[in-house]
Amino acid sequence: MKKRFLALFLALAALLSSVGCFFKKEQTIAPRKKQDGLVVYQIFVRSFYDSDGDGVGDLKGVAEKIDYIKSLGANAIWLNPIYPSPSYHGYDVTDYKDVNKDFGTMEDFENLVKKAHENGIKVILDFVPNHTSSKHPWFEKALKGDRKYKDYYIWSDKDTNLRELSGIGQKAWHTKDSKNYYYATFWSEMPDLNFDNKKVRKEIKDAAKFWIDKGVDGFRIDAALHIYDGKRFKDTVAWWQEFSNYVRSVKNDTYIVGEVWDSESKIAPFFTAFDSCFNFNIAEKIIEALNTGFSTKFSQRLKYTYDAYKAEYKDYVDAPFLTNHDMDRVMSKLDSVEKNKAAAAIYLSLPGNPFIYYGEEIGMKGHKPDEEIREPFKWYRTTGQGQTKWELIKHNVGEYSPSVEEQDKDPNSLLNFYRDFIKFRLSDDVMKYGDIVSFDTTPLAVSFIRDKNGEKRLVIVNIREENVLIDKQLINDNGFNKIIKGNAGEVTENGVQKYQLKPYDYVIFTNK
Repeated sequence: MKKRFLALFLALAALLSSVGCFFKKEQTIAPRKKQDGLVVYQIFVRSFYDSDGDGVGDLKGVAEKIDYIKSLGANAIWLNPIYPSPSYHGYDVTDYKDVNKDFGTMEDFENLVKKAHENGIKVILDFVPNHTSSKHPWFEKALKGDRKYKDYYIWSDKDTNLRELSGIGQKAWHTKDSKNYYYATFWSEMPDLNFDNKKVRKEIKDAAKFWIDKGVDGFRIDAALHIYDGKRFKDTVAWWQEFSNYVRSVKNDTYIVGEVWDSESKIAPFFTAFDSCFNFNIAEKIIEALNTGFSTKFSQRLKYTYDAYKAEYKDYVDAPFLTNHDMDRVMSKLDSVEKNKAAAAIYLSLPGNPFIYYGEEIGMKGHKPDEEIREPFKWYRTTGQGQTKWELIKHNVGEYSPSVEEQDKDPNSLLNFYRDFIKFRLSDDVMKYGDIVSFDTTPLAVSFIRDKNGEKRLVIVNIREENVLIDKQLINDNGFNKIIKGNAGEVTENGVQKYQLKPYDYVIFTNK
């Protein structure tokens, strides 16, 4: 009887271990330094700058253009995946500890990090731990029956519903031989890793340490929500707590920003692990406000979002942005330079670390498929040294051909608007570090207050094609009577004094 009980106990223990119950419901969160004060420039390396004339952007090219990034005002760069990969985008990794030969060598990467740091620019690396390439040696060995590596991935059993959809609504189960079905959230050629396997977790931690040792300052975590694809949400968060604690034990000021594309209630718990999460919902509401000319939904979403985040982790650091490499470009959504300036004024005034997608600052267009939102960066109106050519340019050529070459010289260009606004943001501690407070002026403008220890900035952005009037008394009664950035005229309407903002213009008041 005792032997039977012991055997049952051991079997149960093995089962619990195999389904991931090693995770604690709540892990101790290691102390961490608040990682704000950044403006991050996102670079799709293949499209950015070609240093050797082969038509493909590379790491030497990024290093050569550090001065441009510095002139923009960004103090951090996020590199989309630079690992070996069979695909142009790099999100199907075949080696977590090497550099894609299209982009150069490990020495090139180390030199880039060194040059960036010499110029006060941090380097954030795209990290893709949810899945590997189907051509990764781990998966190839798994397909050949290697038991160690088969357990690195997720396989079906007799009870599996092979018609099940993944967390993004796509086919989840795939096979190479009609017998062994493996789980892949995004694509058959990107099989998901099995995070119930402690060896997998160690591999991912080791990879992170490898790059930290190379000088990386942080990671952008791809597909952070999909470690357990929604079925075991708490275990997903717990894993990221474990990962983040480990990373900070290696380098305590490592910046970690997560891609969690979901509702605020799903995003908020990740702040217990990550420094930041991308604010997809606010990005959507900024664009909606400018396209409709009404700010009500934006204001409501702003308050709801930040209240949800603060309730989960009071020292959260937001990551506002307009679009990225997975979204239609903002100039294709807001088809005017003035609207794009207004959008920039809004998100570059929000708290946290704003992210700029390469080309956004010159108004590049692009819409799906993915290759067309990752087109070669336009250094020149036509072509010139360093221009990448890996992909045919469709949206930013001919009559509409934005470029650094032309906008650099134009004081009224979108590029110089970005430069000026980023310089202001990073020179003002309230704009850089302050909290946010809701403040509504009119539904025809976006408005909010930034507050740092009682010193405040009131940001108002006209989102209409016509002039907008705002009650001067409302502004003054709340302690704001001095303009420190932007423009607002003064008019009298029916005996009432008003501030007047021109179409898509902005103004920032101070209470000091």
